[in-house]
Amino acid sequence: GHYQPQLPADLGFYDLRLPQARQAQADLAKAYGIHGFCYYHYWFNGRRVLEQPFEEVLASGSPDFPFCLCWANENWTRRWDGQDKELLLEQNYSEADDIEHIQYLAKVFADPRYIKVDGKPVFIIYRADLFPNISNTIATWRTEAKRLGIEELYLIKVERFAQDKTPDLQGFDAAMQFEPDGSSIPKKQEVGLASKLFHKLSVRKSPYLNDDIFSYEEHAANAINQPLPTYK
Repeated sequence: GHYQPQLPADLGFYDLRLPQARQAQADLAKAYGIHGFCYYHYWFNGRRVLEQPFEEVLASGSPDFPFCLCWANENWTRRWDGQDKELLLEQNYSEADDIEHIQYLAKVFADPRYIKVDGKPVFIIYRADLFPNISNTIATWRTEAKRLGIEELYLIKVERFAQDKTPDLQGFDAAMQFEPDGSSIPKKQEVGLASKLFHKLSVRKSPYLNDDIFSYEEHAANAINQPLPTYK
């Protein structure tokens, strides 16, 4: 970002509150063979944030483009990485909230544009590891969904960190890779005296402070060539 101005290509600057901006993004995605969008979904014990663009997509029926939701279930803090310093919005879990949540989601799943696998609406969880008992939450969701007339759910957990990459699906139907997660980024030697000194003195080394430049094409090729997992 040091070479300015960095102007966005194709669609230019955009505001997702504007229906024409959302339509332009869907048109561009469709032109390049993208099947649908996955919208981040924020839920804090019934409180939703950053919800306006998606709620307008839902209410208006436009753009006519498939979508699903991924629950970004981390605390909101003043840090970008979701760690619990200077907490703004806390993510709490309970059976009552699980039921209220799936009742809201059932209305979303009913949209004809919603992405399904074998007729099952897809719902993605960003951080399954943060639940006190994810298996109980999944069981509650499936039971309540059936009561609401949804026979089956297709639940996917995100493999965001190394510890998430396990054949134990914990009641999920599948797992999903999250790129870039760092594993497919080529490892390079640290360069620069300041970087070397910081890493030598730091208790926790940060991969984000290396003064390296990576090739997007090289990273994409490395990600594609990663060994396939033994599970879905």
